[in-house]
Amino acid sequence: MAQYQNLFTTVQAVGPTHHGVELGHGNSPRTGEPLIVYLAGVIGNAQIGPIYLGGLGVASLILGTLAFNFIGFNMLASVNWDPVQFVRQLFWLALEPPAPAYGLSFPPMNQGGWWLLTGAFLTASMFFWWARTYRRARELGMGTHIPWAFAAAIWLFLVLGLFRPVLMGSWSEAVPFGIFPHLDWTAAFSLRYGNLFYNPFHALSIAFLYGSVLLFAMHGATILAVSRFGGEREIEQIADRGTASERAALFWRWTMGFNATMESIHRWAWWFAVLCPLVGGIGILLTGTVVDNWYLWAVKHGVAPSYPAVYPAVVDPATLSAVKP
Repeated sequence: MAQYQNLFTTVQAVGPTHHGVELGHGNSPRTGEPLIVYLAGVIGNAQIGPIYLGGLGVASLILGTLAFNFIGFNMLASVNWDPVQFVRQLFWLALEPPAPAYGLSFPPMNQGGWWLLTGAFLTASMFFWWARTYRRARELGMGTHIPWAFAAAIWLFLVLGLFRPVLMGSWSEAVPFGIFPHLDWTAAFSLRYGNLFYNPFHALSIAFLYGSVLLFAMHGATILAVSRFGGEREIEQIADRGTASERAALFWRWTMGFNATMESIHRWAWWFAVLCPLVGGIGILLTGTVVDNWYLWAVKHGVAPSYPAVYPAVVDPATLSAVKP
């Protein structure tokens, strides 16, 4: 069967269920009896459970669920509690931040107060979940690469909803909760500040986004291509000759011109993915606080050419003296 394995066929190795390594003192017990689910094995590990939440996980889920419900019920109220219209307009509905007149004060609940409360609950939920990932990694003797990668995403979230609005002096600068309204905010934000494409940190963010996509696709393709030789069992194969790992390394050396190891490819992919929200957050944070127009900034620093003067200069009527009869 291994000879016919291709992009569309998978092999599920199923063994006895396992509860995991022993937990140290002070940990809550894992809950649920593990079971094997074939469909889960199609996309990942076939074993489901047991589940460990602990105090941090429970707190995170409670606060996140409350925030999710705040958003949903405010959207439902905006369509006069009509469930049909709620479903029809879901992609266009939003929970908006307070108006500019409120600055950084706490407004009435229906004038942005719900947005502030939702943001506070959602932020707390993410921090609890971050602490949970950190403690779980330590408990299992792992490195803390996963929580720090998660922190990079949290950084961008905080820039959009907390750091930049505080620096600008108004909650109205923050992003609304909603799908299309969030995209509309992004487009309006770019237009307001002279086209975000001229923001060098935005350019770096896109480069790391595309770069991480390419690296993950190349790594995934390489391991799938040698899975008939057991390429997914990376650690067992690194030191052996003629294995999937050596064939994969040879392929990269022959086609790409440099060596990629089982460790180095993951380091490259981790850094590319993490730097995408990190530098993107820096670019957003500088917008409006340090740079008011990214196109004019680019012209000033020789990054972009100035637009040619095609039409005659427009005279501002306010500068003209009144014409006497």
